[in-house]
Amino acid sequence: MKVTLEQWRMLKAVVEHGGFAHAAEAVHKSQSSIHHAIQKMESMLDVKLLEVKGRKAHLTDAGRLLLQRAEQLLESAANIDSLAASLHAGVEPEISIAVDQTFPPEYISQVLEQFAHEYPNTRIQLYETVLSGASEALIQGRVDLAIAGAGVSHFLAEPLFAVGFIAVASPKHPLFNSCSEAEPLVIDDLTNFRQLVTRDSALEQNIDSGWLKADQRWTVSNISTAVEMISRGMGFAWVPVTRIRRALEQGELQPIPLQAGGSRSMMLQLYYARQDSIGPGIKRLTELLHGCCDEDRSKYSNTISVIK
Repeated sequence: MKVTLEQWRMLKAVVEHGGFAHAAEAVHKSQSSIHHAIQKMESMLDVKLLEVKGRKAHLTDAGRLLLQRAEQLLESAANIDSLAASLHAGVEPEISIAVDQTFPPEYISQVLEQFAHEYPNTRIQLYETVLSGASEALIQGRVDLAIAGAGVSHFLAEPLFAVGFIAVASPKHPLFNSCSEAEPLVIDDLTNFRQLVTRDSALEQNIDSGWLKADQRWTVSNISTAVEMISRGMGFAWVPVTRIRRALEQGELQPIPLQAGGSRSMMLQLYYARQDSIGPGIKRLTELLHGCCDEDRSKYSNTISVIK
């Protein structure tokens, strides 16, 4: 390279501060050093970079174009320095996390937005899973953290968030024609209607959670897809309140009046893949997750009673 990053940094300082005197203070160099550096740059590049108008130095058209490219190099160099400092401090270069789709999606987005601000050099691998998918990723060593239901043994876990599930359908669904407040439905009444089930994302062990053994079963891979189909009257399902709270409040979906079994709950746990090597990035990520859940969990509590 003909021109060093330090020389580009001095040119940028002259432009940003409007002159050599203020630039010299900003970069802790003498004015003569900056003058000499820029003259040398112009000589090596054979391009005029600055022109003085009045008391201020301004970029020429060529200088403006070249500095725009150089600023990308300066930013990249600064990122390398920041990354080196993070690695020296023990910050993980990458964190993988498996999150069950029943966990509120706005929570994970809020947490990762804040994490990205605090740890810009750490890459995130996010796996959105269903049923035993998160626990399988944890057991196979593919993730550092997992948000999953209970039952994953030999891993450190902390209670994180209680998810409520309710049986719902579109208000226009024909099953509501066969019930009344005096005579709510029983589970057997549902077997004659199409049930939507979300496929277990685990590859080695698949669970049919909540399936009533009805012949009319449709299986999808994403909870959002199931909710969309239910809203169109294509079937019923037990769906986490975290995915349908707004639809319930707006009357787009309606709880199915069952004598028993219309609702259930599951405690999501936060699992650590390695108990003895929790780095600062993982520690901060878990703090943000707990903080987000603690502050806003009331949004999803008693949802059915509020709707009624």
